[in-house]
Amino acid sequence: MSLRLPGPGVLSAWLAATVPAPLVVYEWTHRWEEDQPVFIALCWPVLASPVLAAVLAARQPRRAAAAVGVSTLVTTAFLAMSLAFFRWVVPLTGEARWGWALLGGAALAVAGGLIGYAVGGCLPHRARPASRRGYLIGGLTVVIGALLTQSAVRLGAEDSTIQELSREYGGVGSYPTPTGRFTAPAAGAYAIYAVGFAPADPDCRLTGGGSEVRAAEPVSVPPGDYGGDYASFAWVATVRVPTPGSWTLDCRTSDPEASYVVGDVPEIRGAVGQVIHWPVGVIWLLGAVPGLLIVADTARRRRAGPMAAVSGRMTA
Repeated sequence: MSLRLPGPGVLSAWLAATVPAPLVVYEWTHRWEEDQPVFIALCWPVLASPVLAAVLAARQPRRAAAAVGVSTLVTTAFLAMSLAFFRWVVPLTGEARWGWALLGGAALAVAGGLIGYAVGGCLPHRARPASRRGYLIGGLTVVIGALLTQSAVRLGAEDSTIQELSREYGGVGSYPTPTGRFTAPAAGAYAIYAVGFAPADPDCRLTGGGSEVRAAEPVSVPPGDYGGDYASFAWVATVRVPTPGSWTLDCRTSDPEASYVVGDVPEIRGAVGQVIHWPVGVIWLLGAVPGLLIVADTARRRRAGPMAAVSGRMTA
């Protein structure tokens, strides 16, 4: 029996359990204005390492060194990938000992590999042809992966923000002053925030000094949960004011009661600060990749199944 590397199904399960799951679960179990510490997020991939190693070792050949070695190496590589996500893509608040997290996860992977090897010896190992259920599982993974990726980007941007709406310069709607005027202290970029449940795709324009400026930099995945108990804000667009002075904000949207305010642009650490500006379709496609790999792997194994059977009969 040759060595067996993890397939796209294992990769999908690992990514779901170690990347969006920490962000989504923390969002569900804590107050919306609380940011997740990086230490809590790192516990997920570290504690998932022995489980992955056990699953991989149970499927390996009946040689202890090969089974434990392969499962540990693969698990450590997967662990490093998840740690890199929280180190450079979504750097959460707080400090973390990244080296100790990697070493601790690798040590747990060795223990998990030994357990998986012992349990795998008691289980039957039969090669079964791929069924059509792989297409269904892959299709569901495509949809779930796309949605989870968008949620991970939004929640990651919120928890990686180190400076949000520190000052309101004015706005339009029922929340701020009804005139819709604000004063820009200097030329440059300003953020437009949706208040509460206001639509995230307004058509906003600024007029002042005989000129009109349109908010031409929408935020595809608006990070929200800014503000406090009095109101929540979501960054939906950026507008660049050519000159300081008094401006009038006009936002056209499907909700006539919607309110929008102008404030400073949030400071978001990590690559997620750029990802929120990507087209939503690109983010969905990125999240759908594991599911597409499952579909492709199912098709490959179903094509290889009949060919292997014919080869076996010819050999006989």
